[in-house]
Amino acid sequence: MHLAQLNIAHLRAPIDAPELAEFVALLEPVNAVADESPGFVWRLKESEQDPSATVVHDYGDHLLINFSVWESLETLWNYVYRSAHLGVLRRRRDWFLRMAEPYMVMWWIPEGEIPTLGEAMRRLERLKTHGPSPEAFTFKDSYDSSEAANLPAAADVRK
Repeated sequence: MHLAQLNIAHLRAPIDAPELAEFVALLEPVNAVADESPGFVWRLKESEQDPSATVVHDYGDHLLINFSVWESLETLWNYVYRSAHLGVLRRRRDWFLRMAEPYMVMWWIPEGEIPTLGEAMRRLERLKTHGPSPEAFTFKDSYDSSEAANLPAAADVRK
């Protein structure tokens, strides 16, 4: 099993605003750290040519989306909290609004599967509505991949 993760953030201003220029400048190097991290499998990209391009979607103009797949909870944790990403994470209040509801969700997927953004947003909504479960969890309330093996097929969960 692999670990899918989605996190969202509400930008304080449009992505091309001067107050976000420093954040935008950090996108390419931080994404490179992710891409080169042990355990990294995949991430949703807007452009292969522009490493600083943010994902275009229909979920709101100022909503920034980060969506990726990792080999394990540990490899994602190491990227988030034990790499150069941590410095950017510590400055998130400079660029993003504080969110009162869950903004990050994880779930286990069969190795080789790439989930859709629609599924990821439904998993986040499930976490908001029902709390942590093997279908939608966080670092704080995580579930082992063996618990996902007992769930209905992924297609059933998506319905």
